[in-house]
Amino acid sequence: MLGATGQIGRPAVRSLAEDGWEVTAASRGGGRDAAWGDDVRSVALDREEKGALAAALGDGCDVLVDMVAFGRGHTAQLTGLSDRVGSAVVISSGAVYEDGRGRSFDTQGEPDGFPEYPVLIPETQRTVAPGDATYGTRKIALEQDLLAAGDALPVTLLRAGAIHGEHCRTPRELYFVKRLLDGRRRRVLAYDGQSRFHPVHVSNVAELIRLAARRPASRVLNAGDPQAPTVAEIGAAVDGVLGLDTETVLVAGAPPEGRIGETPWTTAHPVVYDMSAAERELGYRPVTGYAESLPRTVAWLAEQLDGRDWTTVFPKMARSYGETLFDYTAEDAWLDRYDRRA
Repeated sequence: MLGATGQIGRPAVRSLAEDGWEVTAASRGGGRDAAWGDDVRSVALDREEKGALAAALGDGCDVLVDMVAFGRGHTAQLTGLSDRVGSAVVISSGAVYEDGRGRSFDTQGEPDGFPEYPVLIPETQRTVAPGDATYGTRKIALEQDLLAAGDALPVTLLRAGAIHGEHCRTPRELYFVKRLLDGRRRRVLAYDGQSRFHPVHVSNVAELIRLAARRPASRVLNAGDPQAPTVAEIGAAVDGVLGLDTETVLVAGAPPEGRIGETPWTTAHPVVYDMSAAERELGYRPVTGYAESLPRTVAWLAEQLDGRDWTTVFPKMARSYGETLFDYTAEDAWLDRYDRRA
């Protein structure tokens, strides 16, 4: 498994090992997770180093699970080793989807840029054009080239939703957890708090990986939780875990000023993935739901934040969203004007 010590890799290694597979867990640092058994072999591997992956494969493997494949360079790497790999399971993303007007996650910063998808997004929904420009275009390039390999390398591509759980590098729940830990008892939510961005817990992705490893084939499947809560419901659930109450100020439509009321789940239209193909083809049944998994995620986040700056703990999150994610000064100024108008 490539990327074994990442957010999905940790539970996926454990799930495969418990299912009877002999697992080699590869990561740049060669580390281990405390939950892995002694039968899991861990190795240090930098896939960008020429010949490193081929050397690690040796005579080959039945299944190669790849958490960290991005773009055509990695496709060539995988297909070039197809004679030593029985099948593959590769993590992709729901970011590849676009709507009937060509809007996708890539256009959300533009006026009227939010995509408007079907009520449930099937795997047959149109996708962005392949290329090197964005995360979504690189992922669809990866998908198309791997699927073109056909019988030479059967591959299951999992289009993951908003990944959550322990060890996440960009934990969206941080938005609510940090506010509560900082003593904030009011929050602003745009679009009346009704934004839905389908989450998927790391253990549910691990279950999809386990099932796909048992049933090799070339296919694309969505990866989502059994529920797709609204952002207001997520905020209330985090409140419940921490035993706190928060007043929510709902704003109809877009953020009223700057990024006030914008969250890592914010979208003008719902993004909910159809999971029927995974259920039909793999017999998939989720191992957890959003609310059930949340206490461990919140506890992990609180532990990571204890006495530390969030931008140091989650640098990728800081790069993705910037300091405006917790701009309390601007938020309080807007709330003061809101209160005087009320």
